Amino acid sequence: QVQLVESGGGLVQAGGSLRLSCVASREIFDFNAMDWYRQAPGKQRELVASIFYNKDTYIADSVKGRFTVSRDNAKNTVYLQMNSLKPEDTAVYYCHTLRHTDYWGQGTRVTVSS
Repeated sequence: QVQLVESGGGLVQAGGSLRLSCVASREIFDFNAMDWYRQAPGKQRELVASIFYNKDTYIADSVKGRFTVSRDNAKNTVYLQMNSLKPEDTAVYYCHTLRHTDYWGQGTRVTVSS
């Protein structure tokens, strides 16, 4: 079964850190860019970070300097390291990739308290 499975969310105080993980099925991980999106309550889903198979990255301006994205191609896993978290980072974070169709994980909730 093709799938993406996120983990690592939780409750953290402002200024804290979390690392999210997303394990993907091999057939949608190899040679694909992997993305992290987030959706805050009442807002549209937004792209946070992307990492290509060659490990080039894109980081959204809103999190640049605080978040980094990485991947372990041997483990079919992509990570989102989130530092200096702010209350406005509170959202459900989703792993995504596109291969013929969109694949989404179930999401992992991140709550940052002030």
